[in-house]
Amino acid sequence: MDVIFQEPVTLMLIIGSVWKLVDLARAPHDRLLRTLVACLLMLTAGELLSYPQASHAVDEVTAVGVGKVAFNAVYMAGLCALILFFHSCMRGERARYRRQFRFNTALLAGVVAVLTAAVVVTPAPLRGHTLSTPHMARPSIACFYLVGNAYFLYAYVTSALCAVRYARLASRHLALGLWTAALGLFGLAVTSVGRMVWVFLRIDRPGSHQAFNTVNWSVADWSMGVVLVGISYSAGVQLCTHLRSTLHHRRMYEELTPLWTALAAAYPELVLKREPVGSRFRLRRTHERFYRRLIECRDALVRLSPYLTRVAPGADLARGPADQLARYISEALRLKPATEDPDTAYSAAPVAFPARNDVEADARELIAISLAYAKGNREQAADPR
Repeated sequence: MDVIFQEPVTLMLIIGSVWKLVDLARAPHDRLLRTLVACLLMLTAGELLSYPQASHAVDEVTAVGVGKVAFNAVYMAGLCALILFFHSCMRGERARYRRQFRFNTALLAGVVAVLTAAVVVTPAPLRGHTLSTPHMARPSIACFYLVGNAYFLYAYVTSALCAVRYARLASRHLALGLWTAALGLFGLAVTSVGRMVWVFLRIDRPGSHQAFNTVNWSVADWSMGVVLVGISYSAGVQLCTHLRSTLHHRRMYEELTPLWTALAAAYPELVLKREPVGSRFRLRRTHERFYRRLIECRDALVRLSPYLTRVAPGADLARGPADQLARYISEALRLKPATEDPDTAYSAAPVAFPARNDVEADARELIAISLAYAKGNREQAADPR
C-alpha cells in the first residue's frame, strides 16, 4: 500500500523497540513482552522498508515489486502482532488466545499470498505501480490495493477496539493515552476505506479525483499523529512514573545510610552483597539496592534487639519515638561485644514496627530513626565534653 510515513514515526518506533528490547533482556521468558517487542520490531522494519530508497534497493537486488510486497508483509505482520499483544493481555483466556493466534496468522498468510500472486501476475514493467498508476483497471493491480487495504482496515479497527476495551480498565493516564491512540487508529481505518474508494474511482476514471486522494492522505497524516500522541502520552507517563519512583527510592536509600552504616559495621555478615565502587551513582538498580539496604537494616535490628532490651528495659521498642530509639541503638551498639559467644541464646524483640503493614511505612519508620541517629552523632561530635 502507499502510506505516508514520516521520520518521527520511525524514530519513535526505533526508540520504543530499543526500550522494550532492554526490558526483554531482563525478562526473556515474558510472553507478553516478547509479543510487544516483535510488534515494534516489525513495525519499525516496515517503516524503514516504506521509504522509496529502501524499496528500490530491495528491488535492485531481487526483482521489481519485491520491495513493495516486503514492506506490506512486514508492516502487516507488525499489526498482526499488535492484535495478538492485546489478546495476550486477557488473563485466563488461553483457549481464546490460541484461536485468535491461528485465525490472525492464517489471515495474514493468506493476504500476503494474495499480494504476492498479484505482483507475480502483473507484467514486469508495471510491478513498480503506486496508487497513482494509470493502470489501476488491471485486475492484478486493483486486487493488490483492495486486498491490502481491506487487511489494514481490519487490523486498525481491531486494534482500536482492543485499545478501547483496555482503556475502560486502565488507570486514568494510561486510559487517556489508549483512548487517544484508538481515535487515531479509527482515523487510519477510515483512510484505508478511502484508499479502497480511490481504487474504484481510478478504475472508472484514471487520473481523476486527485483532490479526494489529497484529502485522504491529509487525514492519514493527522490520524497517525493522533496515534503517536496517544502512544507518547502513555509512554511518557510510564517513564515519568518510573523516574519518580527511582528518585524516591534513591533518596530513601541515602536516608537509610547513617543507620545502615552503623549496623553493617556491627554485623558485616548481614550485608547481602558488597557493591563495586561507584555503583551507587547508577540508577539502573536503584530499587534493588534500596530493598536490599532496607532488609539489611531490619535484619541487623533483630540481631541487636537483645542489647536494646538491656539498655532500655521496659521501653516500648516497637512504637517508641524515633529520636529515643536512635539513642537506644547507639547505646546498644556500644554495649554489644566485638565478638559474640555463638553458644549464647538471645531473645529477639520487635523494634520500630510501623503503624501500617507495608514496605513504604517500614522504610519511613527506619528512615526517621536513621536521620535521628545521624543528628545525634553530629551533636555528640560537636560537644567536646
